[in-house]
Amino acid sequence: MATERPLPNLWHATAPAAPETGPLTGDRTADVAIVGGGFTGLSAALHLAELGVKATLVEAQTIGHGGSGRNVGLVNAGMWVKPDDLVATLGPAAGDRLLAELGDGPSLVYELVAKHGIACEAVRKGTLHMAVGAHGLRELREREAQWKRRGAPVEVLSDEKAHALSGAEGFSGALLDRRAGTIQPLAYARGLARAALDAGAEIFTNTPLLAADRKGDLWKLAAGDGSLTAPHVIVATDAYGSLVDGAPWRAQTQELTILPYFQFATNPLQEDVASRILPERQGAWDTGLVMTSFRMDQQNRLIFGSIGRLDAIAEGTHRAFATRSVRKLFPYIGDFRFEYWWDGRIGMTANNLPVMHLLAPNVVSVGGYNGRGIAPGTVFGRALARYVVGDATAVPLAETPVTPDPWRNLKSAFYHIGAQAKHLIDRRF
Repeated sequence: MATERPLPNLWHATAPAAPETGPLTGDRTADVAIVGGGFTGLSAALHLAELGVKATLVEAQTIGHGGSGRNVGLVNAGMWVKPDDLVATLGPAAGDRLLAELGDGPSLVYELVAKHGIACEAVRKGTLHMAVGAHGLRELREREAQWKRRGAPVEVLSDEKAHALSGAEGFSGALLDRRAGTIQPLAYARGLARAALDAGAEIFTNTPLLAADRKGDLWKLAAGDGSLTAPHVIVATDAYGSLVDGAPWRAQTQELTILPYFQFATNPLQEDVASRILPERQGAWDTGLVMTSFRMDQQNRLIFGSIGRLDAIAEGTHRAFATRSVRKLFPYIGDFRFEYWWDGRIGMTANNLPVMHLLAPNVVSVGGYNGRGIAPGTVFGRALARYVVGDATAVPLAETPVTPDPWRNLKSAFYHIGAQAKHLIDRRF
């Protein structure tokens, strides 16, 4: 199994404890086997259990180990692709359906939080897409017009209003999306796991999938030190599907370009400062070519992120950029230090839209969230649960074959090196 450099992750430090789970041992059977313990797999397990279906989930490491525990925590509506572009790619019927389901995605997330009492710092005050310059403002006005035609509660704000709601300097406006909000992402994932267990699902952690054999109508999965036999399999690993060497169905990761994303979290800020930064506690990100994001947590920490990987070589460059950026955005912040820093992988598809695959008979996957993991992962988890119990139209995507991208490694390296080069010089003056 691939190893990763350990980093101090704020979400791990502040999330409620995960429900007690352990490795799979012995031979088990289920109606549906789920591979991957992130938002998609956990949502599928929960919704299957609520349908009375025996669902067993295996996770190679811990609940939310991958993108679900490294996410910015913005519960966004839709994809970052503009609505009209999405419809042009998928066609009117499929495109409008996907927009409708993902537009309602934040509502599903917050409904589950309320229904299951998930303690995850949930705030639904919207999100702010911050405009960088005149070009960024034009882009946001296009998004506003396209979403408003579909009845979405979005609004472009003036630079003054954007400053008042963000507390940040230097933006020419913002798009406020009132459907959206923020959560503590790992706490949400752990809450989904607890809810799934309470509903009757089984979850096994530190249980990597090692092999899969089909015998008749059943799949027998070798996982950890045991085996799991089921007629249906949901593969919910997305950008982290390649961590287990030799695991089945890794081909789907070969179509994903990996976009690395880091975050730095400050010490808790004094109240007079914290009250000026995102006073209504929206989460924010910008239209910059190398995107940045910022949000607050309930302990008054400012969390700043951008594209890049915190390896031993690049960490110093990204840390210095984060420090300069925080001071530029919030010149009144005073003294601060970064107490936590971590990074993660975003799986990018060729058309920046999610994909559904039938990887083998009765083996289905959805992935490629392109940086929108929370609401889409929850929505697609529910859809996959309905799909495997017989609703062939449950997933709002057409099934497509896996199409490996021969340039993915080169593009992934470009993102990593390009972001590091830009951050070396950016915001110095």
